[in-house]
Amino acid sequence: MGYNSAFKGLIRPVVTYGCEAWTLTNRDEQHLRIFERRILRKIYGPVQNADGFWRTGINYELKELIGNADIVRFIKSRRIAWLGHVMRMDDKRTPKGILQWKPIGTRTRGRPRKRRIAGIEEYLQII
Repeated sequence: MGYNSAFKGLIRPVVTYGCEAWTLTNRDEQHLRIFERRILRKIYGPVQNADGFWRTGINYELKELIGNADIVRFIKSRRIAWLGHVMRMDDKRTPKGILQWKPIGTRTRGRPRKRRIAGIEEYLQII
């Protein structure tokens, strides 16, 4: 069973359910990539060296196998697609109202929490 059928068809949809509304931190991205590599090592199994010994796959080998199908990249593309969908909605719809809502009052002390739209804007700047 290959990467396309096992991971993309079964595991990734379960893991990324509702990812359009997530606020991803760097730690979350790191944990998702670790999870993805762990599953890929189980799917592809051990690799045999030139000298005949078996070993687990190395990160760069796994990256070559999947190409640009990184789980974090997939989540970020889904978030951008969701944002486009919400921006095309009528102004009376609840999701668009929530996206455009500006809180009133004073902020609490400390660093403000990262909002969904800020994460999407950062990713668009990188692209």
